[in-house]
Amino acid sequence: MNNSPLSPAKMAIILLTIATAGIHFSLLFPDPIFILNGLGFLALLAAYFLPLPFAKDNRSLVKWAFMGYTAVTILAWVAIGEKSWPAGMMGYFTKLIEVGLIALLWRDKPAK
Repeated sequence: MNNSPLSPAKMAIILLTIATAGIHFSLLFPDPIFILNGLGFLALLAAYFLPLPFAKDNRSLVKWAFMGYTAVTILAWVAIGEKSWPAGMMGYFTKLIEVGLIALLWRDKPAK
């Protein structure tokens, strides 16, 4: 594994992923759907950055899966999420985080 410091973009990917996972853990706790969604974000974050055997050999696939998972989360909120103001304010905030996450992943070059 490369021991060089993380770029600002990679640090932002980590922070935005932890933020969206944390928000999903806290929503309607203990709703299993939100808990599983948060765990999915953390699992993809680990696959993206840690030298796990399968992920290490398939960095591009992990990147696309991470972006796809985030996009599906956004689409699920569009379909069934709370959007009234101000009750749905956290949903809008979370979707901004997730759009930013997709943009950063799109531009990022995964480590080899």
